Amino acid sequence: MNIQFYYEKLQDSKEYQSFMKKNPKAFLCSGFFIIDKKAQDNRQHFDFYISGNKKIFSFELENNCKKNVLEQLGDKVPEKLEVNFDFDLNEIEKLVAGEMEKQKIKNKIEKMLFSLQTIEDKNLLIGTVFLSMFGLLQVHIDVVKKKVLVCEKKSFFDMVSVKGKKK
Repeated sequence: MNIQFYYEKLQDSKEYQSFMKKNPKAFLCSGFFIIDKKAQDNRQHFDFYISGNKKIFSFELENNCKKNVLEQLGDKVPEKLEVNFDFDLNEIEKLVAGEMEKQKIKNKIEKMLFSLQTIEDKNLLIGTVFLSMFGLLQVHIDVVKKKVLVCEKKSFFDMVSVKGKKK
């Protein structure tokens, strides 16, 4: 699951080529990837920002590069993402598994959600990893250095606010 392969697949699509002809100043601002170990419902999206109309368009590779408009929250302009990708999602999974082993986390990986972004001039994968037994990992991975920067285990119940009935 090489990211460069997916990006080249996008570039070969008619939908993308037509979009770039109409929007030559559009730039890649993020990617979204789901690796589903159980249901095999893997997804790959690449998102492009058009500064003139402040819109983000997402291309869904699993749906023949279908283009969608995303709702943008706030006025912040996303940073441009470099397009020379040199990492593989299988490699990222091994990095996460290695970090889990270091932290003695025994749960199994069930699903991984990653957002590829440039933050402070670093290409990062910001992710949530769903584990067996309702476990979660919050991870940040530097894709250039292929290094896990953050790996925090959480419980699903830490993420959900449960309120009882008021009496």
